[in-house]
Amino acid sequence: MSATTAPAPAGTLLLLVRHGETPTTGQVLPGRAPGLHLSGRGHVQAERIADRLAGLPPDAVHSSPLERARETAAPSAARWGLEVSEDAGLTECDFGAWTGAPLSELARLPEWQSVQQTPSAFRFPDGESFVEMQARMVDTLERLCAAHPRGVVVCFSHADPIKAAVAHFLGTPLDLFQRITIGPGSVSAISLVNGQGPAVLMVNSTLEPLGGLRPS
Repeated sequence: MSATTAPAPAGTLLLLVRHGETPTTGQVLPGRAPGLHLSGRGHVQAERIADRLAGLPPDAVHSSPLERARETAAPSAARWGLEVSEDAGLTECDFGAWTGAPLSELARLPEWQSVQQTPSAFRFPDGESFVEMQARMVDTLERLCAAHPRGVVVCFSHADPIKAAVAHFLGTPLDLFQRITIGPGSVSAISLVNGQGPAVLMVNSTLEPLGGLRPS
């Protein structure tokens, strides 16, 4: 879906940005463990996001408290002279006992089928359920949008919370949310207009400028 052909109506424009790549992207389930920073490619992706925001000045930049998200948010905030506001509601899912485990090992567990096929019924051992993660993320996004009516709100978060939020705004059942792809450094755009349903304008975009999301 092109940003140049789907301008948002005059509501709050919500941009959901997944953090850039890290040295372990696609290899382990890092979760909320501290100390994971962007790789060199991740820093390039963070700068590219700031470039793509040209012509679409944000009213606020919010980020998950985790380092990889804050580092991705920093160039965009600096470009517009804004502070990065940390919000725990945007943080990664709590993977509990699975935190830090290699994905190749997790994929061999029988529980992995539930993660992929019936996530609405799954809770990570000693961690969060997908239902709780989705509710937390959606509540956070709606709260941030309400604080900036008719504004542009950029939120830097993580793959699963963004996927769950996009599924919610699309009206897609949580058990199908794994069909949504959210890559590192990607932007998904949602327009929230009071009195109307949400409009999902863009999902998993990594290339086009974002200025066209607002009518000139």
